[in-house]
Amino acid sequence: MAWFKRTDKGIKTSTEEKKDTPDGLWYKTPQGNIIHTRELKNNSYVCPDDEYHVKIGSKEYFEILFDENKFTELDTNMVSGDPLKFVDTKPYNSRIEATISKTELKDAVRTAVGKMNNLELVVACMDFNFIGGSMGSVVGEKISRAIDHSLKNKIPFLMISKSGGARMMEAGFSLMQMAKTSAKLALLDKAAIPYISLLTDPTTGGVTASYAMLGDFNIAEPGALIGFAGPRVIRETIGKDLPKGFQSSEFVLEHGFLDFIIDRRQLKNRLTTLLNLLKN
Repeated sequence: MAWFKRTDKGIKTSTEEKKDTPDGLWYKTPQGNIIHTRELKNNSYVCPDDEYHVKIGSKEYFEILFDENKFTELDTNMVSGDPLKFVDTKPYNSRIEATISKTELKDAVRTAVGKMNNLELVVACMDFNFIGGSMGSVVGEKISRAIDHSLKNKIPFLMISKSGGARMMEAGFSLMQMAKTSAKLALLDKAAIPYISLLTDPTTGGVTASYAMLGDFNIAEPGALIGFAGPRVIRETIGKDLPKGFQSSEFVLEHGFLDFIIDRRQLKNRLTTLLNLLKN
């Protein structure tokens, strides 16, 4: 019965010497599938078992899109001010400082220029980790300047949206970014420079109501939440149950608000094909 009893020849490890599995080594999808984080990264952060697209930020999108992850970041040191002296549970300035320290991001969007399959491209990518990807003055200004760079150098522009909407701590200053970015995109259209908008999970609020839906091509990742108000708010407002899959990218595509849905693993090549078609 040695199988069921520890013997002197068995492996003995003291409690002090036992080691836990390092955090972050495995990822579990909402469907319960488990994948090693290294395999997940090599698969463009898509779980191969259920095709779940893990929520990622600008760092990961730049790695996926830019050749050899080489790019020049634009307007790197722009930080939000506090024009309204907003105070909730703590001053807005303090929250900005704490979020910068925690995320190592300066605000909710990063902009960069580089090559994608040898094609020049300007990319603006939002980060949900920075106050829910909220659109404030810095977000609007950095996107506007990225568009200016596209205009000046006649380079296509890609916007990757991931946002909870306008930043309430900046109130009207935040809402003004909708008009500013939309006006800049009109100049891009006038100059016949391609603008592709990629909507990821989630894209809501003032971002959806402005630059996210103004692309020459509006595309999205599978299963992304896309809408203005959230499902709960809509349900409580109209007093009715919502259709199955309401506000998913598949639902939005079916109702004519998207051009197509794209798997993240195919994103770089599909964008290259699309831009080559537009160029020719």
